[in-house]
Amino acid sequence: MRALPRTARRTHGFTESVIREMTRVAAETGAINLAQGFPDFPAPNVLKEAACRAIRADVNQYAVTWGAPALRAALEARYLERYGMEVDGDRQITVTCGATEAMAAVLLSLLDPDDEVLIPEPFYENYGPDAVLSAARPVFVPLTPPDFRLDAGALEAAVTPRTRAIVLNTPNNPTGRVFSREELEGVADLCRRHDLVAVTDEIYEYILYEGEHLALATFPDMAERTVVVSGLSKTFSVTGWRVGTIVAPADLTAAIRKVHD
Repeated sequence: MRALPRTARRTHGFTESVIREMTRVAAETGAINLAQGFPDFPAPNVLKEAACRAIRADVNQYAVTWGAPALRAALEARYLERYGMEVDGDRQITVTCGATEAMAAVLLSLLDPDDEVLIPEPFYENYGPDAVLSAARPVFVPLTPPDFRLDAGALEAAVTPRTRAIVLNTPNNPTGRVFSREELEGVADLCRRHDLVAVTDEIYEYILYEGEHLALATFPDMAERTVVVSGLSKTFSVTGWRVGTIVAPADLTAAIRKVHD
């Protein structure tokens, strides 16, 4: 009898996380770990004290699947204050098990088999596997060195009738690039002309040394075609808490919540 593979074919197209492998080797050898994206400052005391109060108050059972109402209300207020974005916490915000789960849930919700998703490279390593797990095809578009700029012409050339979405990470991991208004206007124009959804990973939105972080969802006609992924990990130095967030149009949020649930 022919032996059948014990693992699904979808897992054969990518390897173990290189970041996790480097982190493990660093721990084994006592090396300084420059691979993993955790901040080098402590979490704010106000956050730690709030967590302790919640635990002592026995807030330890199942919450609303897409996030506690108070947290979603706080996120709604923050997006309005920081970006002028009017979002409905009940219909447009989902809290996830980290931004990593958020990205996977988003792509699983958006992509059908054989769809294509544009991914500028170099890129955070999970984007490709997330697309593969969604039975879609990642299409990698190189950023232009030495400044790792978005090339509007290269993005345009990569679009096909199967292209469904583009993943955009700004501030960017691993390059540190903060995409300019001109670059983001090019992405917005591409999305409008080809009816694409922009999935923006903005987990580093508060960690930048020069330039200004701009939210693509605030550009003309982009609120209804942008999904914003972020979280608490980098801003508050709580990478182990695994609190991610998704802001999306209501119709996309309904699908994302089904996958997340």
